[in-house]
Amino acid sequence: MGDIEGMFNQVKVNEHHRDFLRFLWYPGGNLNQPPETYRMTTHPFGAVSSPACAASALRQCATDSEGQVSREVVSTIRRSFYVDDVLKSLVDDDQGIDVRRGVTTAVKEKGGFRACQWISNSKPVNDSIPLSERSKKLELAIDSEELPTERALGIIWDTETDTFTFKIRLKVKAATRRGILSVISSVFDPLGLAGPFVLPARILLQRLCKQDIAWDDTISEKEMNEWSQWLVDIQKLE
Repeated sequence: MGDIEGMFNQVKVNEHHRDFLRFLWYPGGNLNQPPETYRMTTHPFGAVSSPACAASALRQCATDSEGQVSREVVSTIRRSFYVDDVLKSLVDDDQGIDVRRGVTTAVKEKGGFRACQWISNSKPVNDSIPLSERSKKLELAIDSEELPTERALGIIWDTETDTFTFKIRLKVKAATRRGILSVISSVFDPLGLAGPFVLPARILLQRLCKQDIAWDDTISEKEMNEWSQWLVDIQKLE
């Protein structure tokens, strides 16, 4: 797993599009003077167009690298990036080392991107990563016999055991339809791995909807007990 550093700001905006990215600025922070109009020359974080433009530039790196790097490297750039994050599974250490190096070189030479924050569940692959390009958690664990945990698109990845885990941090909400929906939605699970554990709470919420209970009405004692028990049980998901 790796990351493109400051991805959006590495991609230039065509000059005839820069008027869409104008902003006002007070030179020297002097609010008593009229503001001046500036234009962004690179894609800013927050613009709706930035992810697509940056992704297009990254994919162009793959096209421009064809025939110069392995097919696996080209495929990784095209198919294994989620915006600026790359996640790739490979069969052995040597292939992992080669692909990481190939991706780093290709995006740098063809697009000016810096691939960094690399981490793997393989110690030989981690040892091949230059210190300046390693994940911060990997740097901190350099003297440890165990590999660290890292976030992979919001999921906790234990690189030592190569398993996904969960961090359950539920906010206290009122036991109403609104509060229950809010708590259920806070269990981040894009792969659906926690589905069997979240399902009882979803069934409870469905039952409350069928009863035509208002969003902020108090639920019955029986359903309150079910909800309280689920709040206790879901902590075990960790």
